[in-house]
Amino acid sequence: MSKKIKVLIAKPGLDGHDRGAKVVSRALRDAGMEVIYTGIRQTPEQIVATAIQEDVDSIGLSCLSGAHNKLFPKVVSLLKEKGADDVLVFGGGIIPDEDIAGLKQAGIAAIFLPGASTEETIEFIRKNVKTA
Repeated sequence: MSKKIKVLIAKPGLDGHDRGAKVVSRALRDAGMEVIYTGIRQTPEQIVATAIQEDVDSIGLSCLSGAHNKLFPKVVSLLKEKGADDVLVFGGGIIPDEDIAGLKQAGIAAIFLPGASTEETIEFIRKNVKTA
């Protein structure tokens, strides 16, 4: 029996809209992954602390507020500081095309925009999570 992939879904910053994060959480759960949803208005520090405490394989960040260029890289930076840079970090939300390259350069493995299917996200995680 193989270990379930464990994913933390988080809403960093002051963004209070979480329907998309909940849809993704349910889809990942239904695909056989273990999912932890942090709820809204989390700081990068809270997200990283939870990820380390729960020993997750991946973090999915959702942002609709426009603060993705600050919040997403901060999560990656804190993971590196804590020695947890093997955690796969991906993002989604309302993110302008021109911001995607910078986010990827900062360590965000993928960005899923509105209209992306949950199946795309599931397949991405399955192909890219480092399993022991």
